[in-house]
This record gives sequence, structure tokens and C-alpha cells, in this order.
Amino acid sequence: MYKRILAAVNEFTNSELAAHYAITLSHSCEAKLFLVFIAREGIDKDTFRHAQSALERLFIEAEGYGIDVQSITGKGEPFQGIYEIVRKEHIDLVITATRREDISKRYFVKTLSRDFMLKLPCSVAMVRVVRMGKIHPKDILVPLRSEMTHLEERACFVANLAQGFGSSVTLFHSAMPVTSFFHGDVHLEPSLREEHIPKDVEHFIECLDRYTISHEKRIEYGGISRAITIEAAYRRSDLIIMGASERSLLRSIIRGNPVEDVLRETPCDLIILRPRHEHQ
Repeated sequence: MYKRILAAVNEFTNSELAAHYAITLSHSCEAKLFLVFIAREGIDKDTFRHAQSALERLFIEAEGYGIDVQSITGKGEPFQGIYEIVRKEHIDLVITATRREDISKRYFVKTLSRDFMLKLPCSVAMVRVVRMGKIHPKDILVPLRSEMTHLEERACFVANLAQGFGSSVTLFHSAMPVTSFFHGDVHLEPSLREEHIPKDVEHFIECLDRYTISHEKRIEYGGISRAITIEAAYRRSDLIIMGASERSLLRSIIRGNPVEDVLRETPCDLIILRPRHEHQ
């Protein structure tokens, strides 16, 4: 599904670390990798050198994995520069990192990440790097919800990252309690919770079963964002992969959503995937 992947790189360490996810995914998918740095006008020489050094390190690492890799440096407005490359090179997926200042405010308002998510004509994976050491997740937590779209692509993304890192996967669904007129909220026994899993969650699991990766399923109750962060902390997960639809992204501009809460509170690295590829 992913044949051409672009990693957006800048002078900050988190973008270089996020690009390691792009390297692993490119290797697992046998995709061509584009390492791209678009320098804003007026950038100072030291900042430019930092970004160039990051590109060189990433290029050498990607070549070491036998990846078909191309490094591109340009000047101008970063979004416009990357948009033009996405169009010209027919990019399937862009991987970008959040900036530190994005975390302290609603990250979809006036940020480059928001523009990538909503305006690029390809899938986008936004990475928040929490652990600054070597990127090598052993346990990946994948929260699932109802009304998911692009299930094939989501499964492909999770499976190929897990295969690339040799990771185990935990599928996590935070269910709402069943409401009773006389007794209020009723929390079902674990043996009965399986009957209340949404159909699209079941379909996602069927898609993931086509790949040879180790995964288990957990169902809990509670507020979505809090349940996710507690589960990740309890399991000592190394990475959370969440999905975001265009509808939820637009809705978050008005009143926020659980994705933003997890972005702020995540105890480990977090990837938010905005898929665009239809079933193949």
C-alpha cells in the first residue's frame, strides 16, 4: 500500500527521531523513502547545518537497510514545499513530528501539523516523541473505537511497523457501559464484553489477522483518553498508534477531542495516523 514515504525533517531532535519510524516502515513495506528539509527564509547557518547533519545521518542509516532513499533540501515555506513534493513524487504517506510548542496548546490550531493533517493529498502520520532514546518499541498499544474508516490502511500501518520492529501489539477498546433504566450504568463481566464490540472494530481485527504479527485484545471501561493513557502506563507500552478521521480533525477545531488529550498526557511515543487510502 505504501510505495513512497516522505519524512519531514528539520533542525530539531524530535523530527530526526520521528524519521526513524519512517525508515522502519519504508524497510518493512519495501517503499522508497524521501528525506525532506524545507528551510524557512532567513534561517541562520547553525540551524541549517543541524538539519543538514540530521539528513545525512538518516540517509546513511536508510542506505544501510538497503532502502531506496533520496534526500531533498529546499528553501521557502515548509508546508508549500512539502505539498509540491507530495504532488510531484506521488507520495503515499508523510511522517512528521510535533513541535514542542504544539503540545502546550490545541495542536490543530495554527500549527504546521494541522495543515499537514487536513491539507496534504496523502496519508499523514504525526509523531510525538516522548522518549528521546533509541526508537525501538517492543509493545505497541492500538486504541480502537467505533466508526473507524480506512480499516485496511490502518491495519497495514500497524502491522508493518510491528513487523519492522519485531513488536507485539495490544488492541485496546474502551467500551461505554450498558445503560439500564432502573440501575443506571451496568458494567458487563469480561466474558460478556466481547458481544458489545463494534462491528468495525471486529473488521479491523480481521484485517490485522492477515499479517503475521503477535497481538492480543483488551476491553475496559472509562473515559477514552484517560483509559488509553492509564493502559499505556500500566503495560509500559513503548508506542501508541491512534487513528484520526477528517471529520474528527475538523470537529476538534471547535471543541477538541480525545486525541488531543492523549497527545498531551501520553507516557510514551504517540503516532496519530490520518489515513486516505481506500481498500486495495
